[in-house]
Amino acid sequence: MAGGTENLEALEAEAHEAIAAAGSVQALREVRARFLGRKGSIAALLRGIGALQPDERGPVGQAVNAAKERVEALAQQREAAIVGEQQARSVAEHRLDVTLPGAAPPVGGLHPVTVVECEMIDFFTGLGFSIEDGPEVETEYNCFDALNIAPDHPSRDLHDTFFVEGGHVLRTHTSPVQIRAMTGRTPPFRFIAPGRVYRHDHDATHAPMFHQIEGFMVDRDVTMAHLKGVLHAFARRLFGDDVRVRFRGHFFPFTEPSAEIDFWWNDRWLEWGGCGMIHPQVLRNCGIDPEQWQGFAFGMGIDRTAMDRFGIPNIHLMLDGDVRVLEQVR
Repeated sequence: MAGGTENLEALEAEAHEAIAAAGSVQALREVRARFLGRKGSIAALLRGIGALQPDERGPVGQAVNAAKERVEALAQQREAAIVGEQQARSVAEHRLDVTLPGAAPPVGGLHPVTVVECEMIDFFTGLGFSIEDGPEVETEYNCFDALNIAPDHPSRDLHDTFFVEGGHVLRTHTSPVQIRAMTGRTPPFRFIAPGRVYRHDHDATHAPMFHQIEGFMVDRDVTMAHLKGVLHAFARRLFGDDVRVRFRGHFFPFTEPSAEIDFWWNDRWLEWGGCGMIHPQVLRNCGIDPEQWQGFAFGMGIDRTAMDRFGIPNIHLMLDGDVRVLEQVR
């Protein structure tokens, strides 16, 4: 019995050393299996009790079970210590500095066309212009006839206009809003009409759908000088005080006299839009006496203006919806 006890004490001391040396939960499991498992060293001692003398079996069994409990308790303590050390290391490695500012979520922005359109609207509402709107599917009368555009004018061709059943078209310009706004009203008045228009165009500077802004003003003494003054101020608002503007004589069926307006940008003249005094026949078509009233009208592309303003080389870059592109021109 004395020899069995000595073996037990040596085995328990060995188990204590192995448990203390275990550096991970997995290593501790292996130590447990070696000493406490069914085929472990302590279990072997328990199985050997049957070979002892009857008077030795009880005391030896009690001593082995007590040693087993001590080893198990020590193993549990060591496991708790290992888990605690691992948690402390994890917390230290992933320590959260609550004094740092939070990560800002991505912020959206206005589309370049929307930015320019809002600036245009802001400029003209500041001059007392109101805003008019009209349908994008228009009658041929409002889109062409009322604007003094002849039946054989090239703009009515299929290669320029999208025709819709029932004698309607997708409006090719915002000028039909001029007809709708002036008909049934008595001057003086001044309006702008921003909106989408449609044409059979498809290249780097044209698209089948794009945006225009139309403006017109009717009063008793409106002249070409008023038109030029408004457009000069408009160009300065969009492109800066140093912008140069020129007017070139042109022909439009709905204005007389007519002109195209250009501005100097990046060392070259760029065509911006058309303008002129509203043709007397257009005023008559709206029920306005041209002997009593006269006015001016103008129109330009919002997309083209945004392209020039932000240096965008291809109009389709603004229509494709690529956020990587749009983020560069906010």
